[in-house]
Amino acid sequence: MGSAATLWAQRQQGRGIPPEILATAPSNPFQHDVGLFVAPSQPVDTPSRRAALELLADGGTLLDVGCGGGAASFALVGRVSQVTAVDQQQDMLDAFSAGAEARDVPHRTVLGRWPDVAPEAGSADVVVSHHVLHNVVDLPPFVRALTAAAHRGVVVEMMAQHPMAWLDPLWVRFHGLHRPPSATTDDAVAVLRELGIEPTVRRWERATDRRDAAWVTRRLCLSEDRVPEVDAALATLDRSMLAATLSWTAD
Repeated sequence: MGSAATLWAQRQQGRGIPPEILATAPSNPFQHDVGLFVAPSQPVDTPSRRAALELLADGGTLLDVGCGGGAASFALVGRVSQVTAVDQQQDMLDAFSAGAEARDVPHRTVLGRWPDVAPEAGSADVVVSHHVLHNVVDLPPFVRALTAAAHRGVVVEMMAQHPMAWLDPLWVRFHGLHRPPSATTDDAVAVLRELGIEPTVRRWERATDRRDAAWVTRRLCLSEDRVPEVDAALATLDRSMLAATLSWTAD
């Protein structure tokens, strides 16, 4: 592992929830609410969408790693002939399938964690992976598998820092836990360069996301009766929506 990959891993490991706090969690703090990941009826025009459309100029197949509800894939309807969707939550894959059927998008789903399921997922003309990198500790195998699966290229979307870093003041407030610095887009780019990949980097700002106090309460390993307190605390926080699109060709 190179120095950039080591730094990424160290910073990602520092974002974990300490065992003593996790042991007190009344519910799974890592479970994502499917309702928060439903794809919009009209695709949002973003640098990530445009980068994927460039690679799909003549149409083609798509592999969506960490598909969620399908926002990345369904933004490309009209250019994709078939989509393979990968996610580690079955309910996300169910939501993806419902969205694909509603849009008449040929698709198949693969349940599991990337890159473990890469052989089952197979390859596609273009591979996309939105907001998954910050869930990965060992980045090189993840990236290598993305690249190996792509005939033309890869498009990754990520936040400028860990998407939960804005909640760091609440970990201090409710648990006395001081978190180390987050891994950043620049850290990810450094890992890619260590792997011999020179990505095109587009930095931009996402629309402000809604703040779900119930989900944040669960993420903080707190009980449901703390939701009003968490909701009040959220109102005092600024949330950066700076994002980046990293794209590279597969040759």
